[in-house]
Amino acid sequence: MAQNEVYDPTKRTGKLSKFTLPGARILPGLALAAAIAALSFALRYLPGLGMFSPLILAILIGMAFHNVIGTPAAAKPGVSFSLKRVLRAGIVLLGLQLTAQQVFAVGGVGFALIATTLLTTFAFTTWLGRVLGVEAGLTQLIAAGSSICGASAVIATNTVTCARDEDVAYAVACVTIFGSLSMVLMPLVGGMLQMGPHAFGLWTGASIHEVAQVVAAAYARGQEAGEFGTIAKLTRVMMLAPMVLMLGAAATRRLRSQGAAADHAAPPVPWFVLGFIAMVGLASTGWVPEAAIPYTTGTTQFLLATALAAMGLETDMRKLVAEGLRPALLGGGAWVFISLFSLSLVLLLA
Repeated sequence: MAQNEVYDPTKRTGKLSKFTLPGARILPGLALAAAIAALSFALRYLPGLGMFSPLILAILIGMAFHNVIGTPAAAKPGVSFSLKRVLRAGIVLLGLQLTAQQVFAVGGVGFALIATTLLTTFAFTTWLGRVLGVEAGLTQLIAAGSSICGASAVIATNTVTCARDEDVAYAVACVTIFGSLSMVLMPLVGGMLQMGPHAFGLWTGASIHEVAQVVAAAYARGQEAGEFGTIAKLTRVMMLAPMVLMLGAAATRRLRSQGAAADHAAPPVPWFVLGFIAMVGLASTGWVPEAAIPYTTGTTQFLLATALAAMGLETDMRKLVAEGLRPALLGGGAWVFISLFSLSLVLLLA
């Protein structure tokens, strides 16, 4: 300390006041999402609500809370953590409920159907965006989210399209809302058409936007449909990395042709899919005790419900209105196309 400097104890106190425990920032939002998940499980015991999956109830409650009451600012970090980390943890654990023999059940026809649906939907959405006059960056985000895997694809695609933050928020809200509609409507349509578990699972996995939304819709028609729908969806998720790489290469070529410097971050790889595959491999060995399966299944469902509650807590209906009607029509058109196109292929081939 300098000779003429007066010691001020508040300086040290001020520094200490900034100290927070690791992870403390995520606790309010994580607790809120988990409480909504717990409520969704409890509500299933009420008359008339037993037909709904707790995953569907969780996102509906989250959306109602956010749009009526409002998600507190203090909860934002925990909500984001739940939507990303908790969701991926649930998907990884979901692998314990599947085996390699079931994965092979997708078969060559199933893989071809999924790939065809993905590429055709992306091309159709890109074309429709030009027809509607939607900005190219936002069109690509909606196309990726609708054809591949929802919010994760939107965020990954934005690493190479570099769209505005408002466009990212709009695209995420768009695929979340239309994917949520699929969660509710597809089990009803599947029942009306008397689709078998294999066909229904393939339809949901090939068409619904988010992984958790597929899980919610597919398991509503039974265990077998849920397992096959999850496998089909994760097969589709695995196509995210090559799609983003191709979009990045196209963007780089476009910038170079315009004489601009291409400086884009490397597109992310969905590593949680590798964790899912590792858990499938573990389950395939038979090393997981039968007595542990109910506990792993319950934990998985709760983690996914928590993630879907967080998704609802980030879904603002006003975002669709703020950007105007044309992008909403684009998202709706992509949703209708992928739903009907994949259904036609499933009924024809599956």
